[in-house]
Amino acid sequence: MYPEHPPHVPAQRAVEVHQPTPYPPAAPVSAPLVPVQPNAVPAVASIVLPDGRVVTGYAINPVQPEPVMVKPAVSRTAVNVALGGAGFLAVCGGLLLLTSFIAALTAFITQLIILAAVIFGGWIAVQIFSANGHRNAGTTVNIRRAVFKRNKFHG
Repeated sequence: MYPEHPPHVPAQRAVEVHQPTPYPPAAPVSAPLVPVQPNAVPAVASIVLPDGRVVTGYAINPVQPEPVMVKPAVSRTAVNVALGGAGFLAVCGGLLLLTSFIAALTAFITQLIILAAVIFGGWIAVQIFSANGHRNAGTTVNIRRAVFKRNKFHG
């Protein structure tokens, strides 16, 4: 009724085990190395091992650690805030001088206007009240002695 292997159980297979072949430890050999050209593609270096094998590859320079950044004694933000405050104080001083200058200029112009009004008004008063008898403007009316009899004018 049941098959030899049920469908949900996989069939067993033979297991193959591979063991790596160990190499004998290599003694330090002073084999000639090909020098590496700076700022160019490194040359391929070949080393002949004592057992006759040749190992070829690129020479790898050791990785240099990143230099540690030294923090300044004063932060840049503090310097910027201080410079901004100094600039603000300079601007406030300039604005104070500017407002003082504008107030002085306004007072000077006001005094000039008052002086012009006084001089012009004096000139007009002299023209009106002068004793020259020189009057060119206006209408001259001569009044003669008139006789009024019984509410009638006889001229």
